Amino acid sequence: MPDTIRLIYLFDPLCGWCYGASPTIEQLKQQDGIVATALPSGLFAGAGAFPMDAGFAAHAWEADQRIAELTGQVFSEDYRRNILESGAGNVDSGPATLALSAVHLTAPDRELDALKAIQRARYLEGRDNGDAPVIAALLAELGLDIPAKRFAAPDEELLAFNQSRIEAAQSEMRRFGAHDRTDL
Repeated sequence: MPDTIRLIYLFDPLCGWCYGASPTIEQLKQQDGIVATALPSGLFAGAGAFPMDAGFAAHAWEADQRIAELTGQVFSEDYRRNILESGAGNVDSGPATLALSAVHLTAPDRELDALKAIQRARYLEGRDNGDAPVIAALLAELGLDIPAKRFAAPDEELLAFNQSRIEAAQSEMRRFGAHDRTDL
């Protein structure tokens, strides 16, 4: 019997490359002998969050077109117009990351489903997945009522768990020299 392969998927809900890789992660997760663990990196959360501006929007759209070319993932005009070019909002994955931690605590087998819905909302539907009400609605649409309630009123356990996941992801990134945001 072959050894089990442990796959650690380091991601951020607002990362275009993570969205580009999501079909491959989904396929790997379905393979026998592969155990996938998802860890949010906090790339655009907390101190990594910032207001959307024209410079970052242009950079993101250019990168997104390259990601689409390489992966086949779609980045819609609704996303471009409503998220990148709206002149409003922040690049803040904190709410989505917290929601995914709530899902992980209460329905861990649904976490990647929730991440997929969060990514779809942003990149296909042009919905701001940095906005807590949007995230709460997405969880409700998925029938994830218990995680939605925990997300809406986070307790100390959820907050500590969320932080520990981010720290674990960042620790893994440091192990491989992938912790520097300067090469976005």
